[in-house]
Amino acid sequence: MDKIDLLLQEFNFPIFYLKVVFSLLSSYLIVYYTIPTIIKISRRKNLMDEPGQRSSHERKIPNLGGVAMFFAIAVCISIYAYQLFDLYKFLFASLVILLYVGVMDDIVVMRAYKKLLAQLIVTAMLVIGSDVRIRNLFGVFGVYELNYFLSVIFSIITFIILVNAFNLIDGIDGLAGTYGIICFAFFGISYYRLGEYNYPLVILSTSIIGAVLGFLYYNLSERTKKIFMGDTGSMLLGFLLTFTAICFIDIFIAKRGPGVVYYHLNSAPVIAVAILILPIIDTLNVIIIRLAEKRSPFDADKNHIHHKLLKLGLSHKRATFYIIFYYLFIVAVAYFLRHIDVNLLLVIILSLGFLGAYLPNIYSKFKIRN
Repeated sequence: MDKIDLLLQEFNFPIFYLKVVFSLLSSYLIVYYTIPTIIKISRRKNLMDEPGQRSSHERKIPNLGGVAMFFAIAVCISIYAYQLFDLYKFLFASLVILLYVGVMDDIVVMRAYKKLLAQLIVTAMLVIGSDVRIRNLFGVFGVYELNYFLSVIFSIITFIILVNAFNLIDGIDGLAGTYGIICFAFFGISYYRLGEYNYPLVILSTSIIGAVLGFLYYNLSERTKKIFMGDTGSMLLGFLLTFTAICFIDIFIAKRGPGVVYYHLNSAPVIAVAILILPIIDTLNVIIIRLAEKRSPFDADKNHIHHKLLKLGLSHKRATFYIIFYYLFIVAVAYFLRHIDVNLLLVIILSLGFLGAYLPNIYSKFKIRN
């Protein structure tokens, strides 16, 4: 690959931009041409998602779309952003383990403690082995630099919470995928603006976007072509989203190296929270409701934001549109207020997040009264 880079440099080709375009297209095409085979095998072997109490579908649907996404992302990163495997030596191993765990869970349904144990192992590999961790909170709750032990524990907990929170929003067609695309687009643009040192992370983001676009073509399609990403896809996207968010925060801690643009932004952790606000608020909201009703926080129910919108009679696509639109509004608020006090900004973002979670309830009550 280095020889190809040198050859392109001789002809003054914008190498990075070519990699971005090819990573996006390659990832999309791999998923686009892989999923029909996965659907055919899933139907032949009855590897389908059965409708259940929390399901928003009424028939069996193949649920191994995440396998195609992993395949595309792994291939494209290896070709166009191979530097990531030097920078983060345990990244690929972590993704392979998550693939195995996700496929097992989608096919035979793993026990929760086994899945959690696997997530802990994978997360510890990346946090400790590759040193991907939250080192500084920039004054959130008065906390600045974290010592190594606290940093490791806090980072592992953050990974576990966000990976499982992302899985919870994967409840209606298009929501998790569309949300993932927008998140990785935000992070990818941020990496690009902050210097060529971060270009491999830009290509990672574009590869993921291409893979998810290929998946959404089928996820939002007609009955015969429909497929879900399953736990394989949701864990993969949640894990990579948390990884990119932590790398984003870490950028604003002074580094030394070629192509580094150092720009200190106190609100960096809150900006990351704003981008990840949907799974954070959705998870907190359902836990609060369950505790208020004196139930276990791990009980399954239909108190998620997307379930509330479906109860109002909205289709999956309309519910997804409204959720994403409100989510973009919160990110815009965070961006325009990024220079105010970091704790005040956090309160504003969380308040807007919870308001969005309860808007369907407010609308429902208003509709009943009128």
